[in-house]
Amino acid sequence: MKILITGGAGFIGSNLSRRLLNEGYEVTILDNFNPQVHGDNKSLPLDLAGHVSFILGDIRDKEAFSQALDGQEVIVHLAAETGTGQSMYEVEHYEDVNIKGTAILIDYLVNNRRSKVKKIIIASSRAIYGEGKYYCPTHGVVYPFIRGRENIKRGNFEPLCPICDSRCKFLASDEESKLAPASFYGLTKMMQEKMVLLFAKTLNISGFALRYQNVYGPGQSLRNPYTGILSIFANRAKINKPIYIFEDGEESRDFVYIDDAIEATSRCISPEHTGIEVLNVGSGERTSVKKVVQEIVNFFNSNSEILITKELRLGDVRHNVADLTKIRRLLGYEPKWKFIDGIREFLSWAKSQQETTSRYEESLEEMRSKKLIITV
Repeated sequence: MKILITGGAGFIGSNLSRRLLNEGYEVTILDNFNPQVHGDNKSLPLDLAGHVSFILGDIRDKEAFSQALDGQEVIVHLAAETGTGQSMYEVEHYEDVNIKGTAILIDYLVNNRRSKVKKIIIASSRAIYGEGKYYCPTHGVVYPFIRGRENIKRGNFEPLCPICDSRCKFLASDEESKLAPASFYGLTKMMQEKMVLLFAKTLNISGFALRYQNVYGPGQSLRNPYTGILSIFANRAKINKPIYIFEDGEESRDFVYIDDAIEATSRCISPEHTGIEVLNVGSGERTSVKKVVQEIVNFFNSNSEILITKELRLGDVRHNVADLTKIRRLLGYEPKWKFIDGIREFLSWAKSQQETTSRYEESLEEMRSKKLIITV
């Protein structure tokens, strides 16, 4: 089977390529080596170079996309801009890459009668849920509004019931949960998955939207200051620089180890799984940012000062964790990595890497200058 992976030189894409090559698939990678992620590197890892077909190009380039799509049977569409905070002020760019790039892909499939594509898998995101699903003792299941400036200025970081304005209990989000992105990045991912699934149905092919949680592990970019808090914190801890934690540190995330994310994706690619489905891909485990920082500082025996800023970055959500009931039922997926084990694998790898330059502090100043960080 011939498989195209857009953004295939990236973290998820390169790991997926290795898995697919081992399983005997014929892999093509389309990637533009975005400097924000790859720096000056414009070469595939040595274990992929020569084993996959590679096209250096942008998903907004119709000619490059047409060349990459020719003869493919499965498309895994990973290429996207991914910074939640950055998306709140580089709005046109995120629309151009994430939505226009996806539109060019779909336009090719709709208008090319020779297309052999039988399945599309789109990398969606937990960001499309926004604040997600909660339980109010009075009103039952509710979906809180995006946290506003007034609540934050009173030091209340937890989402409130949208009906009675009271505190409520966080619940894991299942695929039927309301979609209410809190960032423009989340909005573009919601549009991407709706576009792909709509046209998969129109074209009578299979379509899977994988709502990845926070994917991490050895090999992820250590230089992107807009995404990947584990990389950001690890870089700071290694050189004993201050580590800044937004809000009060009790905000939490579902960190899914790269091997588990690849397992879920590979199962969707398998010919035995067909249909049109939306699936959460996560660990089902909720970990606070404060705990993440403590694990990293302890691992490096770092002297980094931990600064809890009491600030909110607009576009961030308070908690997220995936309900995995559906993906277990449909794909037999079961995450194998606990956070405590995965973070140590990641940090061991990060420790072995050369120090990388990150524009982290500059990125924070960009957001402050645009009034996208609220101070209590």
